[in-house]
Amino acid sequence: MFRNYLKIAFRSLRKSKGFTALNIIGLAAGLGVCLLIVLYVTDELSYDRYNVNADRIYRIDEDIYLNNTQYDAVTTSKYFGPTIVASYPKIQQMVRFRNPGDQLVRKGNDHVLDHRFTFADSTIFKVFTLPMIAGDPNTALNNPHSIVIDESAARRYFNSTDVIGRTLEVGSANTPLKITGVIRDMPEQSQFHFSFIRPIREAYSFNDPADNDWVSNAYYTYILVQPGTTRAEAQKDVDEVVNLHIYPALQRMFRVSGADLEKAGNHFRCRIFPLTDVHLHSNKSGEFEANSNIQYVYIFSVIAVLILLIACVNFMNLSTARSANRAKEVGIRKVAGSTKGHLILQFLTESILLSLFSLVLALSIAVLLLPMFNQLAGKSLHPDVLFSGRFLAILILLVLLVGCLAGSYPAFYLSSFQPIQVLKGKIAAGFKSSWLRSSLVVFQFFISIGLIVSTLVIYRQLHYIRNKEVGFNRDQVLVIHDTWSLGRDGTTNLRKNLLTLAGVTDATVTPDIPTVGGDQYWQEGWFREASLDARKSNIMTTLRVDDHYVPTLGMQIVKGRNFDLAQFPTDSTAILLNEAAVATLGVKDPLHLILYNHDDLYKTITYHVVGVVKDFNYNSMHDKIHPVVMLVNTFNWSTMAVRFHTNDAFSLVRQVESKFHAAKQGVPFSYTFMDNDFDKLYHAEQQTGQIFITFAVFAILIACLGLFGLVTYAAEQRTKEIGIRKVLGARVSGIVGLLSRDFTMLVGIAALIAFPAAWWAMYKWLETFAYRTEISWWIFLVAGAVALAIALLTVSIQTIRAALANPIKSLRSE
Repeated sequence: MFRNYLKIAFRSLRKSKGFTALNIIGLAAGLGVCLLIVLYVTDELSYDRYNVNADRIYRIDEDIYLNNTQYDAVTTSKYFGPTIVASYPKIQQMVRFRNPGDQLVRKGNDHVLDHRFTFADSTIFKVFTLPMIAGDPNTALNNPHSIVIDESAARRYFNSTDVIGRTLEVGSANTPLKITGVIRDMPEQSQFHFSFIRPIREAYSFNDPADNDWVSNAYYTYILVQPGTTRAEAQKDVDEVVNLHIYPALQRMFRVSGADLEKAGNHFRCRIFPLTDVHLHSNKSGEFEANSNIQYVYIFSVIAVLILLIACVNFMNLSTARSANRAKEVGIRKVAGSTKGHLILQFLTESILLSLFSLVLALSIAVLLLPMFNQLAGKSLHPDVLFSGRFLAILILLVLLVGCLAGSYPAFYLSSFQPIQVLKGKIAAGFKSSWLRSSLVVFQFFISIGLIVSTLVIYRQLHYIRNKEVGFNRDQVLVIHDTWSLGRDGTTNLRKNLLTLAGVTDATVTPDIPTVGGDQYWQEGWFREASLDARKSNIMTTLRVDDHYVPTLGMQIVKGRNFDLAQFPTDSTAILLNEAAVATLGVKDPLHLILYNHDDLYKTITYHVVGVVKDFNYNSMHDKIHPVVMLVNTFNWSTMAVRFHTNDAFSLVRQVESKFHAAKQGVPFSYTFMDNDFDKLYHAEQQTGQIFITFAVFAILIACLGLFGLVTYAAEQRTKEIGIRKVLGARVSGIVGLLSRDFTMLVGIAALIAFPAAWWAMYKWLETFAYRTEISWWIFLVAGAVALAIALLTVSIQTIRAALANPIKSLRSE
């Protein structure tokens, strides 16, 4: 019996080649795009889950609120990790990281600026799952002059992973480090990627008085809790460490107790953050790498569902439209003895066959489009997931469900007809007769119009970001990275030499370049009294600059003056404030303001304000401009920004590189342009916008494909009517308008429903930006017009063809 159903199904599908092709292509396109999004979402949700104990690993973060200023950091005191492990049995292990960044590595006679260096405790291999292919993880970091590298670094420097006992020379001083371990490359789905790991105690001695306090926050600390320990229990232990150690330290240094802080509405807390939540839920100061955002996962998941729904609606629409043409077939088969159950199984078999064919094509589409999607999304996704047994089983169940759902309407509706009524032609046919198909068309264009509105808003916001005044001039600024490798004197001489080049107008040496520093800016408390009373302090972003910083970056002094160390030697303890800092401090005359800070030994330092800088965006526009203090840079010369004025930037870069190598041979020259760095701040938004636009176009094309099929069948069912109207003198335009009117009304209804839904969704998305564009009324007008134009174009292609047909043939065939 089932074999007979298959035979009839294949015969029916072959007979209606156009219907079969439209249905398979439409569903396959929707499934294919959905599969790509599923790969993306699966990849995002898998970060850090490669660790065997991922569900028991937490990061300890700092949460400080002081006099209306908030500071969230991913680092803590160096003592926090060792103390909590030693004193609290529920904390099984801990590991700390310090100073992640770049280092010079000697390769032959030259130095290579390599990335992904860090200092870590030897317990790193007990907390994180980092398989070692050579060496002993229990002893690899015991020696202060040892180093563990990954296999890529081993092959890069030695062309082999058999490097245990060999020496790697690191830093400008060529410090020899013995390789004691080689680990596998860290997975892409990790919040950090370290290729070089050195023992943490070599970085800073516990006897260093400059680092010997509980209030410092220079260490990334992760804890591994005992099996069965809840998050609340671990947080309780962390809170006790804060109460027993950090609050007394605050009392000693800043004359304020934890209770006094709480009474004033302030707090100093440490929070544990689940390892598996970091990638999608954390965007704090000091993150190892740029994290993603759970909102994007939600957005793309919704898009995947919507596209799949559009494809399924197409499938159902075409199936129900075509089913009316098979009413006579149903009547004859019922007269010949077919039962209702036989007819239901027949229709469901055909629908499921179409779904399975679509699945095969969808997998092919996903594999073919994956390289393009990887480039668009900045991922390295592999199609292996699609062909895993578990995923394929879920996929097959999904298409079976779609097939059953799409085939259920014609199966149960047509199988219930009385044969005598069907054969007498009393069953209504045509587009108007089906409220279900009308509702599905409205649903399709509701989604399509919503996506068009969203696309326009996203594009407008990205354009707004690129063109908004940010308080500094990022055009024609060359940023030279890692100038610390030249040493302080070498960097100073390089700046002087660059000023002799034609086209170079100024240069500044600073570690805090807007668009480069990102969330690594230095946050600290500034006090209004010399007693360093924390209750009378504010946490402000501190930028370390020189007296060329403001003119080089094109910033504006709105009050007072810039630093001028040559004329005013006391400017070594002078500071500049931005307008936000002045507002936070609540002072009318900031030029007579005195603020206090401390050195590493907590000795009070007095600073005087000499000027106020116009507010500028030193972070992305997701964040509001926070209070900023700019002080004279005396110890960090890691970056140089060079302002130039020339049309031949390439030639200038070659001259700058020549001057750089003249300052020190064998050191790599690394540079970027500030405008490009600025664009990278919004790389995730740019990618999201491009992906969103691409998927919106796919959704609209799939919807139009189904609409084209519906119009085709609507025209076929009204062939006789069209012929009679033409014989009676109807024009082509009138017939096209007749067939298009119903669809135009449905698009209008869809627009009325889609506009408020799209406005709400985009309003919520724009709320993630501190600085954002408005959702203008014309966006909805354009979206509705575009949707209507697309629908009319799709409808017109078929209706004009039907209207131009010879009425004699249509009437004769009827």
